[in-house]
Amino acid sequence: MKTLPRLAAVVISVAALLTTTGTASAADLTDPRLKDIAMQLVSSAENSTLDWRGQFRYIEDIDDGRGYTAGIIGFCSGTGDMLDLVRLYGQWKPGNVLEKYLPALESVNGSDSHEGLDPDYPDDWRAAAEDQTFRDAQEHERDRVYFNPAVSQAKNDGLRALGQFAYYDAYVMHGSITSIRNDALQSGAVPPSQGGDEATWLHAFLDARVAEMKKEPAHEDTSRVDTEQRRFLNEGKFNLETPLRWQVYGESYEIS
Repeated sequence: MKTLPRLAAVVISVAALLTTTGTASAADLTDPRLKDIAMQLVSSAENSTLDWRGQFRYIEDIDDGRGYTAGIIGFCSGTGDMLDLVRLYGQWKPGNVLEKYLPALESVNGSDSHEGLDPDYPDDWRAAAEDQTFRDAQEHERDRVYFNPAVSQAKNDGLRALGQFAYYDAYVMHGSITSIRNDALQSGAVPPSQGGDEATWLHAFLDARVAEMKKEPAHEDTSRVDTEQRRFLNEGKFNLETPLRWQVYGESYEIS
């Protein structure tokens, strides 16, 4: 049996190692570096900044019918995720400054009402955001409700980091991707895990996402898909390879 020269064998061994470990790791959005990129991308659309860690104290009513929107992922008083967050904060730190608003948050859930929250809730939210326990609670709920389910579904569909991010961003805005994913399937596209082409599937998913966004006046600007995610897809950046350059709502961003 012919043997390879030692140097050639080493080169092939290193190449194989990079193929089996480096690429797989880089393709996973749970990698700390890629997860941070995902947070910056979402923050560019949600808060017009890449400084997602500066958004723990953010709170305002953006007139989208969901009441107050706040924190690093846009927890809303009208959709239940803010209520769950404040409940968790109360479990982790009883007697905190937001705990007294739990009855009001329960009452306004499902509406855009501020009843029982005004006028002090925004100031108390910002005060709570100075507490590391509350910041930890925000990250915990972001991951539990949005990030982890999105990445898990994307992996099941055979998607790399870009697809995982596309699912995550859709979870953040819509709370679920079930109807969007079903619409993509109805278009005839098939996810990679079922033998489909990754780019074709993601284009179909983004088409369905845009159609879903246009159902709400507050989401009629689809640039977070058109000039961000679609741009990365057209550039073939399935692993979110940097540099990344994109536009959202007319503003330009870059991650080197």
